[in-house]
Amino acid sequence: MNYLEQAEIVKNEAIIPAVWQMKFHAPQIARNARPGQFVNVHYDGGTTFLRRPFGIVDASSQGTVTIIYRIVGTGTQELARLHPGDILNVEGPLGNGVFTTSPGRALLAGGGVGLAPLIFLAKKLDHPVVLVAGKTAAETFWTRFFEPYAEDIYVTTDDGSRGIQGFAVQALPAIFKDHSIDRISVCGPTVMMKTIAEAAAKADISCEVSMEKRMACGIGVCLGCTFASKIDGRRHKVCADGPVFPAKEVF
Repeated sequence: MNYLEQAEIVKNEAIIPAVWQMKFHAPQIARNARPGQFVNVHYDGGTTFLRRPFGIVDASSQGTVTIIYRIVGTGTQELARLHPGDILNVEGPLGNGVFTTSPGRALLAGGGVGLAPLIFLAKKLDHPVVLVAGKTAAETFWTRFFEPYAEDIYVTTDDGSRGIQGFAVQALPAIFKDHSIDRISVCGPTVMMKTIAEAAAKADISCEVSMEKRMACGIGVCLGCTFASKIDGRRHKVCADGPVFPAKEVF
């Protein structure tokens, strides 16, 4: 079940210049949120019409919800100008396809803001292995969010300024050598998810991916975020059926 709440901002600050962390009070959403779900956010005093979807980073017992967002356009620019005490119109928790939290050794792999929903997942698992991918060392600040929960953290950067030089998939041989992985949960750029899903299939490891699509409604009505299953061709709605799907449905 999803809720519509007038959510008071508790915190809104930059992590790095283009990436911000926001916490707001939305007790009904916080109480019911599961890893992989998202919220649809609107600031009624802004200039944009459509809501903006953001993966849930944390849902606390104190009734707060945390998101992390990158400033990419007018909507997120306006969010970054808000202050504690300002009110958001927030719908959630949305999405019926959620991350797997059953027992087993999990690898959580992500790049960019795709790492945000994996933080919530890490908190629900028993010491997962984490793979953080970024273009440069500055974009691997995400490791600090995973450190309290992860058994091991691997880092790749495109320029080699931190960790393994190269793309995320290039860290998998070392991870598979060091750890017995039962499943992989991935969120990030499409190319990254596809290459990791292919590597998982070759290693006979279960893989699930959290998809990012432009969404107008967020509740499965507008059909703007659909895709055809690679298994049977049936069309899925990312917002309502997902956003998390078995990788074999997507790639």
